[in-house]
Amino acid sequence: MFSKKILILYIALLSVAMLIMGGLIYIRTSIYSPRDLQEIQTEGILRIVTEYDQTGYYVSDNQIEGFHYELSKAIARLSGLEVFIYLENSLEKSFEGLLSNHYDIVARNIPITSDLKEHFAFTDPVILSRQVLVQRTKAQNNGIEPLRNHLDLAGKTLYIPAESSASFARLQNLQHEIGDTIYIVEEPVSSSEQLIIMVAQGDIDYAVCDLQTALASQQQYPEIDLKTDISFTQLQSWAIRKSAPALLDSLNHWLLIIRENGQFNKIIQQYYASLIEN
Repeated sequence: MFSKKILILYIALLSVAMLIMGGLIYIRTSIYSPRDLQEIQTEGILRIVTEYDQTGYYVSDNQIEGFHYELSKAIARLSGLEVFIYLENSLEKSFEGLLSNHYDIVARNIPITSDLKEHFAFTDPVILSRQVLVQRTKAQNNGIEPLRNHLDLAGKTLYIPAESSASFARLQNLQHEIGDTIYIVEEPVSSSEQLIIMVAQGDIDYAVCDLQTALASQQQYPEIDLKTDISFTQLQSWAIRKSAPALLDSLNHWLLIIRENGQFNKIIQQYYASLIEN
């Protein structure tokens, strides 16, 4: 009787173990198996992750808006795929989700760097932008003139988001160019948009972010000055897995059609009219 109970218990535990192993195999296979255009078309779903801000996706007057959101909608109409939008402000987590097949595209302002190109594939440039110094206007800063010369950045403290590798690298090079110290603070939890708000409110004096993001924020915070460039023009693209070349080709094709049929100009005029003028 005792042996029979042991046998039954053993069989039950073995069954549970096999179910767990099977589940783990299924999860691992579903997450890490190749996922290119064919797999996406079979499922009928294109998964795009962006950030919650005025460049990516945001809600205004009960309406969803955002530059990358509008582009994603245009791609959905062209591709015939259902587009799922995910929100993630951490670029690092967005990349992790991309590599694990949780997302198919990281749609946000990503300056193309040699380091990132080693790990990810990038679309043709979605937009051109540059890094700018965010500071308060003279009227909003007790009559103090905004900085215009890079030499005047010596000894100043500049804030950037912790994941802004392009801004950090540029500021490091700028220190060598001016031959003096620039104090760089990498904010671990604040996005570019949040840093801009902090400048506008007087909590910090200087931040650095891309012009595209800054212009979108300036509409709401006219206290900020964006006329001092920190970098030259940069290519900014969407990222996908290197293991998805068919998706990359199709995505570039869809983006080209959106440019040629005038949709892109309408979207960029809606969000970044000032960017074109600059």
